[in-house]
Amino acid sequence: MDETTNMNSPSNPPGKNEDQLKRGLSNRHIQLIALGGAIGVGLFYGSSSTIELGGPAILLSYAVGGLVIFLIMRALGEMAIANPVSGSFSEYANKYLGRFAGYVTGWTYWFNWVVVGMAEITVVGAYIQYWFPDIPSWVTALVVLALMTAINLINVKAFGEFEFWFAMIKVLAIIGLIVAGLGIILFGFGNGGNPVGFDNLWAHGGFMPEGLTGVVLSLVMVMFSFGGIELIGLTAGEAENPKKTIPSAINNVIWRILIFYIGALGVIMTLYPWNKIGTEGSPFVLIFDKIGMPAAADVINFVVLTAALSAFNSGMYGTGRMLFSLADQGNGPKFFGKLNKHGIPARGILFTSAILLIAVYLNYVVPEKVFSYIMSIATIAAVTSWTIILLTHIKFRKLTGGSKLFRMPFHPASSYLALALLAVVVISMGFIEGTSVALLVAPIWFAIMAAGYFIVKK
Repeated sequence: MDETTNMNSPSNPPGKNEDQLKRGLSNRHIQLIALGGAIGVGLFYGSSSTIELGGPAILLSYAVGGLVIFLIMRALGEMAIANPVSGSFSEYANKYLGRFAGYVTGWTYWFNWVVVGMAEITVVGAYIQYWFPDIPSWVTALVVLALMTAINLINVKAFGEFEFWFAMIKVLAIIGLIVAGLGIILFGFGNGGNPVGFDNLWAHGGFMPEGLTGVVLSLVMVMFSFGGIELIGLTAGEAENPKKTIPSAINNVIWRILIFYIGALGVIMTLYPWNKIGTEGSPFVLIFDKIGMPAAADVINFVVLTAALSAFNSGMYGTGRMLFSLADQGNGPKFFGKLNKHGIPARGILFTSAILLIAVYLNYVVPEKVFSYIMSIATIAAVTSWTIILLTHIKFRKLTGGSKLFRMPFHPASSYLALALLAVVVISMGFIEGTSVALLVAPIWFAIMAAGYFIVKK
């Protein structure tokens, strides 16, 4: 079946609003958005809990998780090259798996970013209080919400510029950590000229101290850290040259994961015994402090703050485009299907912003532990999106033969392998304190989705 014929058939009419979106994202924007999506707060802030689950063997977990993400992104990339639209995987699910799949995918992804946004906006307050302890966290949350909303309402290039520089700060910090760490490991910089060596990787219970179980359980945290990387697909509808920039960004994802995650965490666990990481503060701060960097704690606090702002900025972008696409599909209120004079889906962005005002209120009443539950719910939402991407791609290949420009390698075996590993992640969530709640919330969410779809369809 011809690919174009299928996507423009009467039963699956094309979106009517896509040509109004402004293609203002350049190659450098897309490359850094992809990189920023792959490097989140989890690396800087949550790496200690991941290491606690698996020890040095989490390097294997990141390698496996990186492979899964690479396959998911190749599947998404093949569909994005064939049809570069802002709704991305929700639009593709709507065309190839049916309207219910598009509906569930779009609203689940929107919900995912709202949940992540609520957590990020609260975390930002904690980072600001590091310098200004007298400023209430709700004030910071409100200011950040207003600022990020304004940036996303200007034009898509403004979003791209902010995300470019946010990602650049994260990249430079991680490269600095790897270089400084290798200097200590190999040449003894900051350690009296005595090289530390690599013994810590196996000297404290072996390379796999928690066994294979630890590796499998740590996959949950690993996959959470990759949440947001699928944002590359959403940028296809506004990329200046999607057929060039999207494949390049996706192909580079695997190398970035290897360098930044495995490289940084490998250095950290080489310098410090894995079972003591986190007990004396952030490993990033300890390493930079060891080589004599002035105000190392302030520098890392700034880096983690920008990482949180980057995630929040991406969330505002993604929710606006997804609501716009849902309206175009008929799976959401038509109200969200209008663009402002700058070609921005402003109504969707403002609606999300209004919902996120709840997070400002939650800064008064919700204990920190609740947000660990929220993040586990975000993980199950991300896994849902990734699963539907893979299932949609399988159907896409069957109906169209796929894209000749950018193909999923080893299909369909690679798709089924990725789906199996995602299933392992979901099962593992039931065995980790704090994440098992997501398995209880997920059925409730999907029941709400089914009821909502019945109302929409009717």
